[in-house]
Amino acid sequence: MYKQQFGYAPSCNACHKDGGGTALNPYGEAFKKAGKDLAAFKAIEKQDADGDGFANADEAIAKANPGVKTSTPKAPGDWLDALSLIPKEVQARFPGVKTWLPKDALLSDADVARAATLGATLSKADDNTIYIPLTDQRPSGTALIFAAEYQGKPFYLLLTTDRALTVASVEPMNTRQVPEAAKSKVYAMFAGVPVDKLPAATGNDLDAVITAAVKKAGTLLFVRLKNA
Repeated sequence: MYKQQFGYAPSCNACHKDGGGTALNPYGEAFKKAGKDLAAFKAIEKQDADGDGFANADEAIAKANPGVKTSTPKAPGDWLDALSLIPKEVQARFPGVKTWLPKDALLSDADVARAATLGATLSKADDNTIYIPLTDQRPSGTALIFAAEYQGKPFYLLLTTDRALTVASVEPMNTRQVPEAAKSKVYAMFAGVPVDKLPAATGNDLDAVITAAVKKAGTLLFVRLKNA
């Protein structure tokens, strides 16, 4: 929709603080509150979400980031550079990779139905961005940043896989609001498991919340990429 509105594809950081799947920045929050549709751009175009003195639409048209105060029409920064589109945490998991394919994971009704057969409940609210590293112009794995919530507080995890969609790692990325999530021992159990075979959660403690979030994230990867 951003490309349709402004004529170019943005970085996920137009709306997110640390790439697709992470917490929303001020522009992302404003866009969400306005309805997350094409009409929302018009509704918030005169606002200054990031407080840098420039209206949202003026920044977007000038290819500045409307959600980051340090990006302005006169000094937009490198937020649209190729590697700037890939979160640094994701790049670190695939050292040496210089070419990436960020792929929008927009869920269709068929995807949601297919996920249900795998034991995961997905909805359009789980739309995300899949980061695909390319080696010799071929996919060499995937990465997905995704949210979980424990006792009403969000935290964010990073899932990486090999090219066959077998989990390489699941690790905490941003757990400021749920610091105990950084200390969980449950992450190790996911390594080596195909994303369509991830275990379902039992219970409602923190480890169960993490397990459920990983199950959803892995299923999203599978329904969007397997046989695609």
